[in-house]
Order: sequence, then structure tokens, then C-alpha cells
Amino acid sequence: MSTGPLLTIWHSRTGTNEQLAQAAHQAAGADSRLLRAEEVEPEDLLAAGGYLFCCPENLASMSGEMKEMFDRCYYPVLGKIEGRPYATVIAAGSDGEGAQRQIDRIATGWRLKRVTDRWIVNTEAQEAEAILAPKTVEPEALDRARDLGTALAEGIAQGIF
Repeated sequence: MSTGPLLTIWHSRTGTNEQLAQAAHQAAGADSRLLRAEEVEPEDLLAAGGYLFCCPENLASMSGEMKEMFDRCYYPVLGKIEGRPYATVIAAGSDGEGAQRQIDRIATGWRLKRVTDRWIVNTEAQEAEAILAPKTVEPEALDRARDLGTALAEGIAQGIF
């Protein structure tokens, strides 16, 4: 059973995942934690009761910073976080499936339990200028992120997951 708070881990270059991660974190309550992927250490994962991974898809893969976080933390927590809940938010210019598969595969190795449907936010950015441009997330998506943060935090706190 999970006992620690929700940990939201994010990486973003153009703002989409940062905005979504912040919305989820704010709704999750004061005990939740929000860390940029580059800041996460194994101890952070061990102290958390569950995880929200917010990651962009870059070139059909999860972002390098998110991958580095998993590389750095994978073995130190292997076998120590099994059964904890997780969810994902992937921002992509097209389908986001590559990044989603990578995170799900890592979560399977850690024996985490997916507790929500996969969520891919499609920005439909296809040209270099649009891909690199700062993004503003639609209010409906921010509301969904808040609902996700609330649900994850409550599920962890109540021992539902």
C-alpha cells in the first residue's frame, strides 16, 4: 500500500507539460510534490506514494531529461516501489505513442500500477516554428489535469490504489 504523497515529475521545453504538471500538483494538495525531471533522485521516488509523469514526446521518444531521470533512478528503486500507482500525461505534436510506450515499459519493470487511462495532449504542432513555440494549454486540459491531480492524491491518501 502506498503511504507517501503524490509526486509529479515533469519536463517541458515549450510549456505544455509544465502547465499541466503545475495544475495537477496544485489540485493534489499541500502534501504533494512537484519536481522537474532533472531534480528527481531515487529518494524522492522512494518517499512518494504514487507518481504522475508529465513528459513531452520528442522525435517519437520521451524527452531526454525524462529518460535521464529514469536512467538515474531505475536501479536504485527497483524492487522497492512495486505496486504503487502511476499516471501519465504526454504532450505531443502528433500521436505521442512512442513516449507513452517507453514510460509504460519502465513502469512495468518497476511493477507500478497504472490507475488512469493514458492521456496524450496533442498540440498538432508539425512545423519547426510551431513545434518550438511556447504553448498555452487550453482551460479544459488544465481542468482535466486538476481533476487528475485530485483523484491521484485522494486515491493514494485513502489507500484505494
